[in-house]
Amino acid sequence: MAPHIEPFSFVTSDMIKFPLSVRILSLEGNEPTIPFSNLIDHLDQKHTGSNQSSHSDLYVKAQVWAGSKPLTVPVQTAYKPFRAERKWNEWLTLPIDYSTLPQNARLALTVWDVSPIREKGSEAHAIPFGGTTLPLFDKDNQLYRGRQKCHIYRHIAADGNDDTKTPAFLDKKRSKASTPVDKEIEEFDRVERIFKKHEMGEVPRVDWLDQLLFRAVEKQGLQDARSSSRKTHQEKTAQTVSSGAEQGAKATEPLPSRFALNVELPKFDFPVVFTDYEYPPPPISSLQHLSSSQSNIVLKPPPEVHFGPGINGVDDDEGYGGPLIRCYDPEVGARDNPAESKHRRLVRSQHRNGILDKDLKPNSKVRDELNLIMSYSPTHTLSPEEKDLIWKFRYHLTRYKKALTKFVKSVNWQDQSESKQAVQVLGKWTDIDVDDALELLGPTFDNQAVRSFAVERLRKADNNELLLYLLQLVQALKYERISPQSDHEVAQDSSLARFLISRAADSFTLGNYFWWYVMVECDDKTQDQEQDNQAIYHKIAYDFMTELVKRPDGKETRKTLLRQAEWIAILSKISGEIKESNESIAKRTERVKQFLADPKNELVTIDPPLPLPLDPSVEIIGVAPEDTVVFKSSLHPIKVAFKTTAGRKYPVLFKTGDDLRQDQLVIQIITLMDNLLQKENLDLKLSPYKILATSTTAGLSQFVPSMSFQGISSKFRNNPALAYLKQNNPDSHGPLGLRKETLDTFVKSCAGYCVITYILGVGDRHLDNLLLAPDGHFFHADFGYILGRDPKPFAPAMKLSKEMVDCMGGSNSEHYRQFKQYCFLAYSALRKNSNLILNLFSLMVDANIPDIKLEPDKAVFKVKDRFHLELSEEDAIRALERIMDDNLNALVPVVIDKLHEFVQHFRA
Repeated sequence: MAPHIEPFSFVTSDMIKFPLSVRILSLEGNEPTIPFSNLIDHLDQKHTGSNQSSHSDLYVKAQVWAGSKPLTVPVQTAYKPFRAERKWNEWLTLPIDYSTLPQNARLALTVWDVSPIREKGSEAHAIPFGGTTLPLFDKDNQLYRGRQKCHIYRHIAADGNDDTKTPAFLDKKRSKASTPVDKEIEEFDRVERIFKKHEMGEVPRVDWLDQLLFRAVEKQGLQDARSSSRKTHQEKTAQTVSSGAEQGAKATEPLPSRFALNVELPKFDFPVVFTDYEYPPPPISSLQHLSSSQSNIVLKPPPEVHFGPGINGVDDDEGYGGPLIRCYDPEVGARDNPAESKHRRLVRSQHRNGILDKDLKPNSKVRDELNLIMSYSPTHTLSPEEKDLIWKFRYHLTRYKKALTKFVKSVNWQDQSESKQAVQVLGKWTDIDVDDALELLGPTFDNQAVRSFAVERLRKADNNELLLYLLQLVQALKYERISPQSDHEVAQDSSLARFLISRAADSFTLGNYFWWYVMVECDDKTQDQEQDNQAIYHKIAYDFMTELVKRPDGKETRKTLLRQAEWIAILSKISGEIKESNESIAKRTERVKQFLADPKNELVTIDPPLPLPLDPSVEIIGVAPEDTVVFKSSLHPIKVAFKTTAGRKYPVLFKTGDDLRQDQLVIQIITLMDNLLQKENLDLKLSPYKILATSTTAGLSQFVPSMSFQGISSKFRNNPALAYLKQNNPDSHGPLGLRKETLDTFVKSCAGYCVITYILGVGDRHLDNLLLAPDGHFFHADFGYILGRDPKPFAPAMKLSKEMVDCMGGSNSEHYRQFKQYCFLAYSALRKNSNLILNLFSLMVDANIPDIKLEPDKAVFKVKDRFHLELSEEDAIRALERIMDDNLNALVPVVIDKLHEFVQHFRA
């Protein structure tokens, strides 16, 4: 029969989120008064308050120490005059929570006296009366509670060290050996301990019995006996104290005096047991949680480590001095625990042949676990137990498309037998979605069979769908095993390269964008771009041109792409000259018009028609110099209008000196999100204009006729956005005096862009980059800050300006309520496709996008945090609504807009 164990209730210290506090009660004890003759001989002692009166004014300082170092600043009691006894009865709150206290934390308590003469160890005119060091946790790792009597060590401050010379509690064995035991004092101490337990509730309370005990203690007069014993002890040591005062000598080993400081620590309902917070290990490299399939990936150097004071140098008895040497062990960040690896091999050896595994089916509990694993986001790291579970039921999971990426992560690709069987299982898997295929092409999967499996899924996508992910697929070529030195074609090294070249050669639209995406990578000569990558993209471009020649119309396509490059070079020349000149805007504009009208530049007439690199579906036949505009900004972008074969003009904004790849990425993601919303039958009237980076310092942008909210506000005073739309779309019978279609377009486009820019963390939002087209289409421009970055302090998470809400009729209008409903619908629809968006960002980690490059290992997590995937759909929508309401009622965005308006007006 098992022994009966009493239940024990306790609380762990990491759960107490309250600051540490201590109550300074009183100073107990006395000592012989120093004779007046001694004070005359030693004038430095004459002005010390405690040498003149046994009730002089003192104050107490408390400070938390750990590891022989202070953790907090000292906190002291307020001034209080004493008459008969020294009692403070004051609570001190220290600036540290119980949850953050280490196990060796201790409270250094020093009683300070005042003296006009500075002595050694004094602080200005304060000299230590005595000190004591109180540990906060006992030998059983329980937090001390209630009243504590701390021995005072005279004339020295509490040191607070781990091997303190001023311990609050004396070692019983040492004290008994050094001093004779007084039976009465020992009995009183025992009764006092019982009283303390009674006070803490550790002794059951029986009122009639308690009263009998209290009266018995009073009759015995133990307190008087203790006082008498102390008096005797004082007389024995008076001579020693007196002579010590005369000589001013101090013992090397401080001894406890006859003073004791009574303090009180907070009382909790349950014992508090120390529990340390387990911090995650610091990342050794930016590639965290690497799988066994990533052993060939070269780890990046460890992050810079800054040591604290006293740790930079090591001085020991062995003679080793100087700075610490940091050794980087790549196995710590990239290898599994050897014991766990062996355990995993033993477990999987039971399921290696797979003969019995084909018939294994999970029970209801295991099925729930597998469903939970399949719901994990791409950034989630599988535990060894989860990997073993997936491997065990791998044949059962082949019918679930969402389980494939988790299965690939669970395979030990270094084990030849296991990897061979995993490839066989891949062949039996059901068709997967495109988002999972994109994940398999990311930097964490290097197995050729896995990447080929993902490419086979992409073959089923049509050109329009493939165009949505083409930017990321070009970046995924960096993770292929392509050798830049080999003479054979890249198609022999990479199934992805072979697929992209083949599809780009078959479609001019795909080929156009593929060519320019590759050209930008070839042009990237920054330090962040590896030289091998440049050589690889040069090789891909050459093989693409070679493949074009093999097609029936390939030679014409090749000539067209070369003509586009010449056309870009001509525009770059004039743009660079305009940017560097010191002329006025009018003269610069006139100069550009003359350049464009010059027949030598072959822009007035373009024959045969040239597909526009920005939009290959548009063919241009010449330029319209009269529509040229040079904008007043630091880079002086040029707006050029081109005549098209459709008889219209296509305005293009050409800019040099700026890297447009980040803007290009944002526009691509907005276009993708618009496509996803359309599939959910949610048309939010988004109008993402086109952007194409033609190099790392130049690019094209579609110019959409519109007006900024800043310009509208300067033109119309009251409800400017509504006045602007009324001017262009008046309808006296429509809502708010507008055409219904116009107001509907405005409300929907506002909702779409508010949600999308929130998810992408677009920053630096002001009235100059919020644009409104005459037909009611609202959109954002200038995406120089994304992923939560913002140059302005206290920037809102979502840009919802007062001008936008007023145009809807105010925050209490039906149109604003409809706006919020559109926001919720859009947010829910995009959350369903969060895996696709996260995988697209993970493929852009090494794309030299400025705001991704700052923290590449956190970029995907920043987007993930905006989706609130840890919340249910209902809670996530509530969180989004709180963000919208906080932004609408916030004063800071209004102030920022006014400051921005003032700065822009001052510059003008």
